[in-house]
Amino acid sequence: MQNADNFSGSVHPSAALTSLVAGHSFPSGPTDVLFQRIRELGAFPLTYSFTGVRRAAAVTLATGVLLTASPLAAPAQAATAPTVSAGGAYMMLSSNGTPLYNKSADTRRQLASTTKIMTAAVVLSTPGLDLNRKVTSKQAYRDYVVAKGASTADLRSGDVLTVRQLLYGTMLPSGCDAAMALADTFGTGTTRTARTQSFIAKMNAKATELGLKNTKFDSFDGNSSTGNNYTTPRELAKIARYAMGNVNFRAVVKATSYKAAATTSTGGTRTYTWYNTNTLLGSYSGANGIKTGTNTPAGPCLVFAATRGTKTLIGVVLNDSNRYTDAAKMLDYGFGSSTASTMRLRELPQGAQRD
Repeated sequence: MQNADNFSGSVHPSAALTSLVAGHSFPSGPTDVLFQRIRELGAFPLTYSFTGVRRAAAVTLATGVLLTASPLAAPAQAATAPTVSAGGAYMMLSSNGTPLYNKSADTRRQLASTTKIMTAAVVLSTPGLDLNRKVTSKQAYRDYVVAKGASTADLRSGDVLTVRQLLYGTMLPSGCDAAMALADTFGTGTTRTARTQSFIAKMNAKATELGLKNTKFDSFDGNSSTGNNYTTPRELAKIARYAMGNVNFRAVVKATSYKAAATTSTGGTRTYTWYNTNTLLGSYSGANGIKTGTNTPAGPCLVFAATRGTKTLIGVVLNDSNRYTDAAKMLDYGFGSSTASTMRLRELPQGAQRD
């Protein structure tokens, strides 16, 4: 922690500062202690400078509450919200759901493979879940991918994988075959169609449980057959926030690559290597998720997250041809930084899935 005698930096003044400070107590001691408390509440970026000023200034927050730390106060300057090309966008503080950025956040849109965030969340919320449960891959999963022209984990018929491995296969290469395997395994019914439809019903039940009024799923992977697979940027961020509350989900979506050793139908071993289609990972400092999605109805989509210090941001851009740059700009806005302009995207190996 820096000393208030020679201090310069910035904290974030979101329009939601009122909700952040309401009901909280603040120290009356040294200035650095005061600003540490503000940081803990996620208030970024108010610009301040205390160079050469001993025990500087009082800080007046958006509530009109005066937090007295010392005799002089530096004026606050709000960072300018970035312009993004997304059809819809939203960003929040993960800790308490406070909104930080909003562009057409409540307009319904298709969401392509970002649907798989809910697919994974439903699996991970299964009571008594065994992540080491064995699942045999079926030819029907490969046939589905071919019929849809969909992204794939390239699962081979007869290979035996674990549920954990299938989660990686769903979320990293955006494998629609892996998503189908999970839906077929965790749905109920006597036929594959019945089981996958049962699983989709669980996805919709979870949306209702989360209080989402503008979200509906008609697929387990985002390949909608009816057009009734939609959400809003705000509600998709809420789904992502819920999913990120699970430690196993966080482990999956932050991985840039994963190797899965599967048992073949003949008793041998096949090693699958999957690369995360989300190239914000390894490119933007602190990025730790979450999921890409692209198809014709939805356009390029990205649900993203990043953590710096104790602060985690979760954001969404839907139908955005500049999704990575725009996500970085939004994160910079939330963190009070300026790294988007120099960010260089991680390159995927030749032959890796793109989504």
